Amino acid sequence: MGGSPATGPAHAHSPPLRRWLAENARHDIPASLIVFLVAVPLSLGIAAASGAPVLAGLIAAVVGGVVAGLFGGSPLQVSGPAAGLTVVVADLIARFGWTVTCAITVIAGVLQVVLGACRVGRAALAVSPTVVHAMLAGIGVTIVLGQAHVLLGADAPGSAWANLTALPGGVLSPDPASALIGVGVVALLLVWPRLPARVRAVPGPLVAITAATALTAVLALPIARVSLPDSPLSALHLPELPDGEWAAFAVGVLTMTLIASVESLLSAVAVGKMRPGIRTDFNRELRGQGLANITSGMIGGLPVTGVIVRSSTNVRAGARTRASAVMHGLWVLLFSVVLVGLVEQIPMAALAGLLVFVGLRLVEWGNIRSAKRHGELAVYLVTISCVVFLDLLQGVLIGLACALLATVRRIVWARVRVEPAEPDAEGRPACAVVVEGTLSFLSVPRLSRMLAQVPEGSAVHLELVVDYLDHAAHDHITAWRHAHEGTGGSVVVDEIGGPGLSARRKSGPAPRWLSPWSHWQRVHPTIPLQVRGHEVLHPLVTGAREYHRRGAPMLRPHLRRLASSQQPHAMFLTCADSRIVPNVITASGPGDLFTVRNIGNLVPDPRDSGDLSVHAGVQYAVDTLGVPVVMVCGHSRCGAMTALLADPSDDPMGQWLRWANPSLAAWRDGHPLGLHAAADGWSEVDQLAMVNVAVQLETLRRLPVVERSGVRLVGLFFDIPTGTLLMLDELTQRFEPLPGRSALPRPREATRTAVADSPDDLPTAR
Repeated sequence: MGGSPATGPAHAHSPPLRRWLAENARHDIPASLIVFLVAVPLSLGIAAASGAPVLAGLIAAVVGGVVAGLFGGSPLQVSGPAAGLTVVVADLIARFGWTVTCAITVIAGVLQVVLGACRVGRAALAVSPTVVHAMLAGIGVTIVLGQAHVLLGADAPGSAWANLTALPGGVLSPDPASALIGVGVVALLLVWPRLPARVRAVPGPLVAITAATALTAVLALPIARVSLPDSPLSALHLPELPDGEWAAFAVGVLTMTLIASVESLLSAVAVGKMRPGIRTDFNRELRGQGLANITSGMIGGLPVTGVIVRSSTNVRAGARTRASAVMHGLWVLLFSVVLVGLVEQIPMAALAGLLVFVGLRLVEWGNIRSAKRHGELAVYLVTISCVVFLDLLQGVLIGLACALLATVRRIVWARVRVEPAEPDAEGRPACAVVVEGTLSFLSVPRLSRMLAQVPEGSAVHLELVVDYLDHAAHDHITAWRHAHEGTGGSVVVDEIGGPGLSARRKSGPAPRWLSPWSHWQRVHPTIPLQVRGHEVLHPLVTGAREYHRRGAPMLRPHLRRLASSQQPHAMFLTCADSRIVPNVITASGPGDLFTVRNIGNLVPDPRDSGDLSVHAGVQYAVDTLGVPVVMVCGHSRCGAMTALLADPSDDPMGQWLRWANPSLAAWRDGHPLGLHAAADGWSEVDQLAMVNVAVQLETLRRLPVVERSGVRLVGLFFDIPTGTLLMLDELTQRFEPLPGRSALPRPREATRTAVADSPDDLPTAR
């Protein structure tokens, strides 16, 4: 019965059945009964809507529960007849008849087994979710249009368009008894989720069908009921091959295979999300569904798929193993044999009302909003329209083609817009041209049309937010730039994305939130201070504008949660050196680090100096904020350590550095950390910086707040030329790569080949 592992040693070596009885039976048996109660009315309704023998739905439920339950790859998934195949089956029955449709089910099952054996289970998930959601919604609309006529006491005219045009007449002249029962079922199912939890413990479809059947019997309403053969065994049909139309037969097989496979796999994915920790074997799931369809088709049942309604009911009911799905099938079998007479009392209008409700549920507004949010609303609308008014296969194929074209368009098509801006300092009109996406030759006509709107002689800010710029687009922008500057205008090119107009490099430019100002804006640090004026504020103002345009909207939801309080994970004590950016080298954000910085990342001992600056920060971080970790981070080529080695003078800088004298003495006395760093090729300044981290950690350990709190102390070292963050291993007295990182080049090798030492090696300032 494929249960979960034993939870205690008493069952470690028990037989599987005994272990299941001891651990999971009390969960699986009630869940199977609840799923059974949901499955029976749905199976009957789907069979009636498909035009198949009513018992074919119950046969499929039995086979789906037992066969797919035993051999499928998703332990908690429940399989059976699905509304998603109703339209396909109805069309196949109308064209070929029931026995040929059973043959199509068998061959589709064989193909599913082959696909599973070829291990392509995950490949089926490559179908666009928008197309799948639209396909299901189209099926839902088709079901509603057809079953609405049955609900009103009439027969559905046929095609979706005919059903739609005839619906107003049916609404104006309904059969009162059928309408009362059908509308009552829909109303009850709509209200059921809002009732108290105790009431909702009983499945809504079961209550609705039972109530409708009882009301029909009590009032003796003259209404059509389910018709069954005298013997359940007469419902069993052997499949037959068609006499002709082999092309249509093959299309039917492929359609059923595709839809049954995709719906089953998507349902398995959803079940996995509902119960984290459940492992799904998608290839085994395909094989299990194929075996179920072979079995169901051979004995006259509907096609079988994984059904999210029954599967989610199974999970919410507390099922633990695949035994729940198997037993649900056995309960359906018992019901089909023993309670056939009860089934014949069910009004067809009640089943129609149930199917109208199921069809409405297939059209999910959340999926429509998601498609709109991702720019795929057109794909959704085209797919649902084609599924409803053409046929299912054509609708899906057209939807897939539209999704593919939309994807290709997003990949190779750039978005270009021209935005007005404030006049520049010389009073010239100004505008911003923003190009986003992939700028290839396909976008050059649109780019040319938009650039033609730029007034001659204006100041233009050209923003290239692109991930690719091909030769044709590069040449066009360059030519336009020269032409525009020839009219007296100016063009500032701002390359925000990847490869742009600048020379190609081995590695692309870093994102702006990781790059210095000089990498992406014009910075003139050599201008004398007396003539800079507002020029000195330009980098700050430009950077702040960039933050407000791109960073603030992304951070705002997170900052709202932090507005009333902070709960950082660690205190980060590091040097004031401008090259050390704690949030960058730890990939952290607002609220993660409580940062204290000073020259040399020093910790004055308050018992010796009375300097409480760092001590106050530590006390606030540990006592008030409750941080579990305090980190001290030194770095290579530290100016403070360089000054310390050069015997600092008695100025404010020298006065502050006296708190590093213990580090200098420890290094000179042969501190193990310094000796190991020397052996690894670090310079004397870097050796001292490493020893300094260890000495400051010792000072921190003597602080009363650290002694009583038991907070963890961690030493870090950042090597600037290689951009590598190392962690102190206090047992080996070495700075080592972070846990999980592979070994890195020795520092002297990396430093010798470092590319960031020379300003000539930096990306061109733009």
